[in-house]
Formats: sequence, structure tokens, C-alpha cells
Amino acid sequence: MWNPDFEHEETRTAQISGYHRAMCILSFLWRGTAERPGLVMGLDRGGSCRGRAFRVAAIKVPEVMARIYSREMPTGVYEPRFLPAVLDDRRKVQAWAFVARRDHPQYLAQATPDQRAALIRQGHGTAGPCRDYLANTITQLEMLGLGSEGLKRLLALVDEG
Repeated sequence: MWNPDFEHEETRTAQISGYHRAMCILSFLWRGTAERPGLVMGLDRGGSCRGRAFRVAAIKVPEVMARIYSREMPTGVYEPRFLPAVLDDRRKVQAWAFVARRDHPQYLAQATPDQRAALIRQGHGTAGPCRDYLANTITQLEMLGLGSEGLKRLLALVDEG
């Protein structure tokens, strides 16, 4: 959301129903290692999620989808799918999103806030510290005027340790 890493023509705030943003994916590459996993977000079942939608020029769609797929799917922890989204100007679109696969070994089904904070604290992978990932996400959500209270509480736990 805060580092799209692809060319796009428009960015809008969007809402997806039926899924919520959750720190539920063990990261063995970008924000952790197999020995010291970090924790990153996924769209998990239930609730709703407000975030960003990026419109890509039609001619660039295959290239951008391949780039995103390569970045997000090294271990197959997500299921890419098109989900109905409502943009901030009330347009309805199909948004390509990555939903957490609950049957994948990297899916963290149950953990206390302290356990999640410990994973974030220890996580450091090829894209940097897991703590930075969480802090950058909170900053981006605040800049967009989207709620981040639960993530802020989690970051406070990370920083307490």
C-alpha cells in the first residue's frame, strides 16, 4: 500500500467487504527468515478493509500483475483474486487482491498480541526490519485518514519489548 513499486495512473481510497487487514502471515523472506520469522499483513476473512486501489494502464496490466505476483507469491501464502471494491468516489471496481490462505503453514491462526509483537520485534529480512513495515503502514493509513488504532497498539507493544 505504501510502496506499490509499479507505474499507475490513479490512486483512490477503496473499501473491500468480507475481508479485514490482519497481521497474520509469518514472513520468511521480506521481513524475516525461516529461523527468525517476522509478521506481515494479509487480507483475512471477515469484516471490511479500507486501503488503496491503483489503476494501471491497460497495456501495462500484464507486466504489473506479473511483477506484483512475483513479489507477493514466493511461497504461495496468498490466493490472488479479484474482489469487488468501492472507491471513495462511489465507483465499483474489481480489485486484484491477495487473500491470506488459512491452509498455508505461514498463516498464523492464533497468537496473543505479545506473541505477535515478539515476531515483529525479531523479524528482519531482505526488505528490512518488520517493525519498519508496521510503522510505515501505520503512517500511510494515517495519511489517508484510515483507522490504525489496533496497529498502533501493536506497535506500542513492539516498542515496549
